[in-house]
Amino acid sequence: MNLIHVSGKRKKAVARATLKPGNGTVRVNKKLLDIIMPPLARLKMREPLILAGSAADKVNISVNVHGGGSMSQAEAARLAIAKALAMHDKKLRPVFLEYDRNMLVADVRRKEPKKPNSHGKARSKTQKSYR
Repeated sequence: MNLIHVSGKRKKAVARATLKPGNGTVRVNKKLLDIIMPPLARLKMREPLILAGSAADKVNISVNVHGGGSMSQAEAARLAIAKALAMHDKKLRPVFLEYDRNMLVADVRRKEPKKPNSHGKARSKTQKSYR
C-alpha cells in the first residue's frame, strides 16, 4: 500500500494528512490525538476514526495543520482524516456522507469583509440622525 496524502480546509485553517500502514496512531502537529486541547476539538477530530471502526486501527495518520482558530483547525483536520480514510477504504465514503457531508466536502463559507462606516461589522452601518 502506498502513502495517501490529502488536504482539508476550513476558513483560514489548512490541514494536510498523510496515511500509511501502521497500528492506529493518529498525530496532529506531531502530538498524539489523545493530548490535543480543547477536548471538543479532540472529539471532532476523532469522529471519522470512530465511524471507520476497525479500518482506522490498521493505519497511522499524521496531520499537519496551520492557520485559523482552534475549532477551524479541528474541522480542517477532521476533513483531512476522513478523506484519507475514505481513499484507503472505499466502503467508508457512503458512511461518512450519510453521517455528515462536511466530512468529505469542504465548507466554502468565508468571513465577509468589513465595509466602510460599519463599526467593525460587515453589514451594520452608522446610525443616521435627522435632528
